[in-house]
Amino acid sequence: MARVIRVLLVDDDALVRAGLSMMLDGVAGITVVGEAGDGGEAIAAVDAHAPDVVLMDLRMPGVDGITATRRLRARARPLEVIVLTTFDTDENILLALRAGAGGFLLKDTPPQRIVEAVTRVAEGDPILSPQVTRRLMDDALTRAGAYEHARAALAALTPREREVALAIAHGRSNAEIGAELAMGVTTVKAHVSSILTKLDLDNRTQIALLAHDAGLA
Repeated sequence: MARVIRVLLVDDDALVRAGLSMMLDGVAGITVVGEAGDGGEAIAAVDAHAPDVVLMDLRMPGVDGITATRRLRARARPLEVIVLTTFDTDENILLALRAGAGGFLLKDTPPQRIVEAVTRVAEGDPILSPQVTRRLMDDALTRAGAYEHARAALAALTPREREVALAIAHGRSNAEIGAELAMGVTTVKAHVSSILTKLDLDNRTQIALLAHDAGLA
């Protein structure tokens, strides 16, 4: 017999759950085995119904979707989670994927696309909505550009200035930098002033951010 994918719906909106249940239960090879109104209820529902895939909302009272996803993926019997939300901020996307979600879809995704996602994620094939894929690609390009810019900028510094810049990125004060690098506070201040001038920066925070973009902190 063909495998039937068992799905758990987690959303604090009962109407959303009803709509998803009606849609998925009408698809051959998929059955909705349970529902939960927040991430806390989801944990108990997983124990009760043993789903293969969880469709998880993000913003819910009590335990949110990110926390619930992380807890479910850490279990001895991990299961697949698809985040289904209206909140597609970069932070939410990255947090969900880092928590172990195998999919990230927006709630305006066409029904057939949601069905396809459930099937594919159940087979271990991650899936993202086209909008999310584009956001991640744009973010990667932005980060790559920032990295290259930061590395090129720091290359203009002397080895000693780079040491000072890295210490600033680690939150060291001038006195701490002096003690760490065996130089007087006046010398440290001179190096900081030189770094700001060479890199056309205004303050120490910008030095720290540049070092972070360069992957040094």
